[in-house]
Order: sequence, then structure tokens, then C-alpha cells
Amino acid sequence: MTSTGPSSLGVRTVGAVGPTPTHDTQPVRRKAALLGRSPQDTAASPWNYVFLVVAILASAFPIYWMFVVATGTDADLSRPAYMGLVPGDNFMHNVGVVLGNVAEQGRSYDNARFADSFVNSILVTVIVTASLLFFCSLAGFAFAKLRFKGRDALMVIVVLTLTIPNQLGIVALYIIISKLGWQGQLISVIVPGLVSAFGVFYMRQFIEDSIPDELIESARVDGASTFRVYWNIVIPIIRPALGVLGLLTAVGTWNEFQWALIALGSGSPNKTIGVALSDLASGNYVKYRIVLAGSFLATVPLILLLFVAGKQIVRGIMEGAVKA
Repeated sequence: MTSTGPSSLGVRTVGAVGPTPTHDTQPVRRKAALLGRSPQDTAASPWNYVFLVVAILASAFPIYWMFVVATGTDADLSRPAYMGLVPGDNFMHNVGVVLGNVAEQGRSYDNARFADSFVNSILVTVIVTASLLFFCSLAGFAFAKLRFKGRDALMVIVVLTLTIPNQLGIVALYIIISKLGWQGQLISVIVPGLVSAFGVFYMRQFIEDSIPDELIESARVDGASTFRVYWNIVIPIIRPALGVLGLLTAVGTWNEFQWALIALGSGSPNKTIGVALSDLASGNYVKYRIVLAGSFLATVPLILLLFVAGKQIVRGIMEGAVKA
């Protein structure tokens, strides 16, 4: 009679093989094994923490200084001994001037339309990021796992486009949007960013390395269509890579200035945040407390994005760095 005990079912007993390492210790043990060291040898030293604290403070100081200047007055900034280390009490006034809710003596900032520009940038960033993630992951899946004529040649062309500076295509792109009548409209900054060569190449490499061909073939045997394989199998696996690409795309789109200024113009009612900040800094006399108050408001969404998606981003960057 065939035995059906724990050994025949492949179930390990604690008494026979010892306790299974917890999930938290497995990456440390795997990394230590690859380096030929014990887990104790890979522990961080106090100097590592000192270096990290110094790096964090040095990175955060410009943001803090920007906030301090945004809380001051013109009299504070004109003092020779002012070092920008102690916040003032004028922050809400400066923010009100930026948003157009408070009048500023000697100059009007209504032409910047900062509040409307803030909303426009959120709209453009969300649309561009969502579209780029979809199209780049779909194209990356096709280049990595589908077999069709000319696949390798097309991939080479996509990679070669990365060697062309974006500035070389601005004139041609401006002519196109002029022919289409998109000047001064948000669609002129949305459409050029719907897909990117870097995103296609990045997703192709990630899908090629992380998804085995046997998984795709087994799904096809079960009757899944190509799009269903992409949506139900590929997308859940490549979420870390989507997080990294989404962050890079969102930050780049939010900070876009050159093409937005050319396509929209400073006099357009459909400005983005970069164009609005340039309007705040224009004029014969620049009030830096107003400019930096606007810059601080424009930085807050990026900081919140980093806090919300930080773990996913770190996971995506480290994905594949340590192999099983």
C-alpha cells in the first residue's frame, strides 16, 4: 500500500529539517551567499548610518532653504546676515500672492495663473503617465515574447532613437502641432509624451528577464488570448518595473519646461506649472520670496509621490539585483 504520509507529499517537518528561514531573512542570506560572506559580515557599520544621515541632510537642505525664503519678507532677504535658516511668518501671504488670492504691492501676478497651471500639470501628468505605462508595457511585451517578422530590426530602430537629442525634434514637432492647430492647447504637451523609446526598451528588457516563455505558452494552451496573457499574467509580474517607470515619467512630465513653453507660450491660459513659475520670475524686479513660494508648492506633489510610492520604487530598482 502506498504511503500518504507527510514525507510522500513532499511536506517538510520542523523536527527533520529545522525551522524554515523567515521571509525577512532570505534576501540577506541570499545576498551574503552570493558575496561569500555570512549575514553578520553584511551588517551596516555606524559609519554607513553617519554617511546616510549626512547625505539626507545635504539633499533636504535646498528644499528647507526654499521653504524658509518663501516664509520671509523683502526686508528679511535684504539683510546681509540673513542665512535662510529660520522660517518666518509670511508664508501664507506669499502663497496667497502666488495663487492670486492676495494682492501684492507694486506688482500683479495674475498673469501667471498659478492655480490653473497647477491643475493643468496634474491633468497632463496623470494622462501622460498612464498612457506611457500602458503603451510601453504593451510594446515591451510584444518585443520580448511575441514572434513576428522584423521584430529585431524594429527594436534596433527604437534603441537608435534614444541617441537623438530631443532638442533636434522640436522644430519638426512645432510644425506638426501648428498644422494641427494645437498651439496653446494642453493636447500639444500630452500627445508627444504618450509613449517613449526608453520606456519600450526598459519594459522589453524587464519582461524578457522576469517572465519565462513556458508561462506564456501554458496560458496559450489554456486558451488565453494575447491581450489576456498581457493583462492577467504580464502586468501583475512587472508591477515593480511599472512603478519605477511611472515615477520617472511623472517627475519628468511635471518638471517639463522647454517644450511646454514653446507649445503653450507664456500668454496662453493653458499653462503648466513650469511655465507659470517662469512668469513668476519674469520682470525687471524679481521677488524671490514669491518665486520660491511657488517653487515650494510645485515641489510638494513630488515629495508626496515619493512617500506614497517609495517602497514600490525601491523594490522595482532592486528587482533582479539579487537572483535566487
